[in-house]
Amino acid sequence: MHAKPRPERLILSRQDTPIGEVFIAVDEDGALRALDFTDYEARMRRLFRLHYDQVELAQGKLPMTLVDSLGAYFSGDLSAINSLIVETGGTVFQRSVWRALRSIPAGETISYAALAAIVKSPRGMRAVGLANGANPIAIVVPCHRVISANGNLTGYAGGLARKRWLLEHEGVRISAAA
Repeated sequence: MHAKPRPERLILSRQDTPIGEVFIAVDEDGALRALDFTDYEARMRRLFRLHYDQVELAQGKLPMTLVDSLGAYFSGDLSAINSLIVETGGTVFQRSVWRALRSIPAGETISYAALAAIVKSPRGMRAVGLANGANPIAIVVPCHRVISANGNLTGYAGGLARKRWLLEHEGVRISAAA
């Protein structure tokens, strides 16, 4: 008989941001595992079930480097989040998309087709879109920087108003029609 695997233990906390309160989950080593808006808690919990066999969430304090980096980002130091350590579950393909997202500089956007080409799946725009939508780490893994080929804003798990805010915060000019 095989022993049941030990649940992944994550420390969960909340933090206010200019665009709403977020849940933040880190592992015992301090790596960021999830960042999602509290009004999307059901989505975050569904992603935990999909990405990890079992997860045990415990309330706790976040590492100060993480708190300080997020605060600096929202205060205008857009590169402050670039060095944060992230660890995710997900498939090999999803993790490749999420790594590629982190290579998009603040203030720039990319189309789904261009992102698919980066992950060497040029016909995989739909798969890239699904991976983008399953990203468990908002803002730090900047899925908000992906827009449609015609420049329009497309879906964002935190809502289009937050996507617009994040892009404008990063200096992206958004047309009124977008």
